[in-house]
Amino acid sequence: MTINPSLRPARSSKFSKALKNYGNNLIPVIVCVMAALTVWQLLCMSPDSQMPGPIKVIQQTWILVLDPFSVGEAGTGVGFLLLASLQRVLIGYMLAAVAGIAIGVLLGVSQFMRTGVDPIVQVLRTIPPLAWLPIALGIFRDSRPAGIFLIFITAIWPIVINTALGVQQIPQDYNNVAKVLKLSGKEYFFSILVPSTVPYVFGGLRIGIGLAWLAIVAAEMMTPGDGIGFQIWDAYNSGGDLGMSKTIIYVFSTGLVGLALDRLVGWIGSRITSDH
Repeated sequence: MTINPSLRPARSSKFSKALKNYGNNLIPVIVCVMAALTVWQLLCMSPDSQMPGPIKVIQQTWILVLDPFSVGEAGTGVGFLLLASLQRVLIGYMLAAVAGIAIGVLLGVSQFMRTGVDPIVQVLRTIPPLAWLPIALGIFRDSRPAGIFLIFITAIWPIVINTALGVQQIPQDYNNVAKVLKLSGKEYFFSILVPSTVPYVFGGLRIGIGLAWLAIVAAEMMTPGDGIGFQIWDAYNSGGDLGMSKTIIYVFSTGLVGLALDRLVGWIGSRITSDH
């Protein structure tokens, strides 16, 4: 018996499958966010509540979001503040990535260096980021380079540790093959070391970007400037419902940017590791 092709169920196109998967992932997020906003609004309905609800926050700060690069009586746009902070994070994080990977590779290949430097790394990496701020201000005498230094010193340790761990995890068989084939240092680096350590390196880079974003916001809260951290503190000190609404919208903005940075580094890492 032959089935009429027109009676067969139509195959789902890639577009419809992608749309279905997107909807399956998006709907739970929307439902949970709406539930959280509803609970927040209900908790703030008391006349004695010191916390504005989401409706009041949106009413008082919508101009800061819709016109993110404005500077006026309503306050400073969210985009302007985030951009200023992101510039510092980018500089400090890139410096930490370059130095962290180089130091991590050195520690991974040298037992002598690993034994000697490991105690130093373990001590320095446990120092809270804000504890470095007085030292940074004392060295640079300026809040901007001090903030970049804070990013660097906070983000570098997970990159160093993960990179060193990745180098140590290279299978011994790979090293034996490299010796048999008499690979040069350059050939060993690009053919064995890099492909074997990329997942570990990006694990450290992903942790580092999260710590970097946390550090810059904390540092800017302690030093005057044009970043999002100082504006959070300044909005809080202005007091009143408007000040609290600005504080809330600035804080949530930093969370969304932190999530975006984490996903961006994770996506780049997944693309590179898939190529290997």
